[in-house]
Amino acid sequence: MTIAYNRQSEKAKRRELRKLMPKAERLLWGKIRSNQLGVKFRRQYSIQGFIVDFYSPEIKLAIELDGESHYRVGGQEYDEKRSAIIRSYGIKILRFTNKEVYENLEGVVIKIRETIENSLLGVNPTTPTSSPL
Repeated sequence: MTIAYNRQSEKAKRRELRKLMPKAERLLWGKIRSNQLGVKFRRQYSIQGFIVDFYSPEIKLAIELDGESHYRVGGQEYDEKRSAIIRSYGIKILRFTNKEVYENLEGVVIKIRETIENSLLGVNPTTPTSSPL
């Protein structure tokens, strides 16, 4: 379904974002890459013109790390609209702040692992897609 996923027109932008990953993304990537959690994640994956930080096509799970830009004027409204479009493809979104990654990386990984296990078991948790650890 290349119409919505990883469009060729966004390839250069995805590549550049991978080169310039912020520290929080690099830390989390080190914990979720190479099937360490039982599913494959891709970095900087595009969905309908939006690029998510990490994505597992197998279980349709996107992980977003929110840095400073997400808390500027209009940032949260933009995130909500963007998330609604991404969710319209049946994709679950987990959000963490950079601060959560820095201060509680293992807790973030545990939450991701639980979400993966629930997805693989077909469990639809009633917890929100945002994660206040």
